[in-house]
Amino acid sequence: MPSPSRRTVLATTTALGGAALAGGVPAQASAAEPGAADVPAGATEVRPSGDPWRAVLDDADLVWQRMPTTWYEGPYLGNGFLGSGIYADPAAPTKAVRFQVQHSEVQDHRPEFGSLFGLARLPIGYFTLEPVGTITALDWRLALRDAELTGTLTTDRGTLTLRALVHTSRSVLAVEVTPSAGERGFRWLFHPAEAISPRAAFKPLPGGYTGNPPAEVSTVDGTSVAVQPLLAGGQHVTAWRESTRGTRRTLYVNVAHSHPRTTARAEALRTVEGAALLPYDALAVTHRLWWRAFYRKSFLSLPDARMQRFYWIQLYKTASAARRDAPVMATSGPWLEPTPWPATWWNLNVQLEYWLIHGSNHLELDAVTRALSEFRDHLTEEMAPAYRADSLGIPRTTDARLINGGSTADDQGYGVGIPGEDPPTPEVGNLTWALHNVWLSYRHTMDESILRDVLFPLLRKAVAYYLHFLQPGPDGKLHLPATFSPEYGGNSRDCNYDLMLLTWGCRTLLESAELLGIEDESAPRWREVLARRTPYPTDANGFVIGADIPFAKSHRHYSHLLAVYPLYELTGRTPQETALIEKSLAHWVGFEGALQGYTFTGAASISALLGKGDDALRYLGQLMSRYIQANTMYKESGPVIETPLSAAQSLHDMVCQSWGDIIRVFPAVPAAWRDLVVHDFRTQGAFLLSAVREDGATRWVRLTSEAGAPCVVRHGVAGALDVRDSRGRRLRYEDAGEGAIRITLRKGESALITRAGDRPDLRIAPVLGEGTVARWGLPG
Repeated sequence: MPSPSRRTVLATTTALGGAALAGGVPAQASAAEPGAADVPAGATEVRPSGDPWRAVLDDADLVWQRMPTTWYEGPYLGNGFLGSGIYADPAAPTKAVRFQVQHSEVQDHRPEFGSLFGLARLPIGYFTLEPVGTITALDWRLALRDAELTGTLTTDRGTLTLRALVHTSRSVLAVEVTPSAGERGFRWLFHPAEAISPRAAFKPLPGGYTGNPPAEVSTVDGTSVAVQPLLAGGQHVTAWRESTRGTRRTLYVNVAHSHPRTTARAEALRTVEGAALLPYDALAVTHRLWWRAFYRKSFLSLPDARMQRFYWIQLYKTASAARRDAPVMATSGPWLEPTPWPATWWNLNVQLEYWLIHGSNHLELDAVTRALSEFRDHLTEEMAPAYRADSLGIPRTTDARLINGGSTADDQGYGVGIPGEDPPTPEVGNLTWALHNVWLSYRHTMDESILRDVLFPLLRKAVAYYLHFLQPGPDGKLHLPATFSPEYGGNSRDCNYDLMLLTWGCRTLLESAELLGIEDESAPRWREVLARRTPYPTDANGFVIGADIPFAKSHRHYSHLLAVYPLYELTGRTPQETALIEKSLAHWVGFEGALQGYTFTGAASISALLGKGDDALRYLGQLMSRYIQANTMYKESGPVIETPLSAAQSLHDMVCQSWGDIIRVFPAVPAAWRDLVVHDFRTQGAFLLSAVREDGATRWVRLTSEAGAPCVVRHGVAGALDVRDSRGRRLRYEDAGEGAIRITLRKGESALITRAGDRPDLRIAPVLGEGTVARWGLPG
């Protein structure tokens, strides 16, 4: 029998400081954590051992003992709206520290200049913390559990002890500084940024485009305001106030945006003045409770310390950058820096940014479903007039309201592509791919309102757009005219990007109509597409871009492989299909030159689909060594955040997959990962999965049904099985083949799967990695 000693708590067993979790909501902490003695004999209740969340989170804290000099090195704080990246002021790195102040709602409103200039996100500015002396050392820690930066800044005149957070609900940046005697004269200065598209530093300005006028700075009853007027009407406003309590001085900052009205000034003043009434400690209480409850909605621990820390940092990063009611994440999240991409990107970035919310059980961050539903009328307006009656699409780039604006200026439009146009136009399938994210949200919750109110009506119109152009060829098959595959260049007939999305769309519409009891007049046409659609173009090297374009050069995007991942239309059901996937993957990553970080996250997830855990880990290792920065951010020619977040999804794909109505537990585990723990991992079918792997074998699996959906699980437990309910009673199950069983679970019921006669310890605890690994950040 595997030894339970392989699972070792990494840190103290003290209960969560100030709060425990009941049903995902902060509740009164108990005096002690429950242990095995609290569980009735034979029951299948899963309990934490000590405080596993505190153990993994404290272990994952980022630390800085050297001064960060860029956003890619420094701490970052955020709440989906307000964001702050922290690093040395480039103009005076030993004299000042920058606290960037940016906001995901702050943008321009001049659609005549396109989404990348006229609707671009606008920089706001930054504060400098300026000590009396010269900075000689620092010791900072970004505590994930509290979403708070703490530490000291040492100068030749003394020390500054600081604490900083962006409050989760008040949207206030609060920085408390306690100076030593020699540093009591330190100061804060605000530096408004020029309100011009960041793309101006990379591309020529469109004709007639100018930046907005300078910000107007004033003081109102002790509160400072920088009012940034916009040429299109409206304003964004930064308000700040410093309060002194004893030797502690706390800076409170808020940003507000309004268009076309000029109400942001009053809102920012009101928010800052209200927050400044509270000492830092009081403001931090509700902030910490939210974050501690957030993390406890799921749990993952693995024996690779650096990878485990990376994973928990991505959860922190996602909750700092995303909220359901916040704008869909732009390429750099709320932390706008100089970039050629100051917009929201829909041909890959958005999709990858939000994948990890499903398995990690954080649907409260799903801005994609909300935004596509809320702004669906804008999607109609983005279509060419001839197709607006029955079709929808989404441009490559949009603002927060899903508006592109269109433009005749060079490359500023990036509108919805029109099949068959020459010269090439942008992609056709971006909306269909984005709706796959909505489908994932439905499948992981089984919330019929998502299916009925958002997915079905929008997907119906996205597919209808394709159907305008799909025509039979001489071979009797249905073909698409030339369309654009993201980033490869050129248009191709029967482009795999579009054929694969169209196939998934028609199949999903038919399944959705059946579930909703809808007899749709277009259903016969959807069936015809599935029956007569031309095969996906391939050659001797696997999938190509399309019928006219082979895959013959380095290409970072897996647009030609979507049917494999993430659509799971082709999964290796036959040896021939497996061979096709394998040679396509090898050919794709075999070209160096244009590969980027998300090439390797895609390759890792495709390898995980094939059950090749060692290959998946190798690809993630290349990502870490070649692309991931000191603070786990990522850059190309500008800051982009989708790649690290998608790497977290690759880890999900290695430990659990649930496509095709089968839950696969530990389907692609590397040989080195002898021990694994997952808890309340959310799967398709709305199941919460807990499972433990010990000494290379799956010890136990527990599934709780939230929706009463059919339950088929490939559990990985060797030998004869016991399957029991939450009270320890045996449950009947059926053999579903290939190592899977079928269990009937009603809503709220659970099943524990173990080897027959085994009575494992069901307490959740972190696994223990081997060796000492440097923390993320800039340690030592």
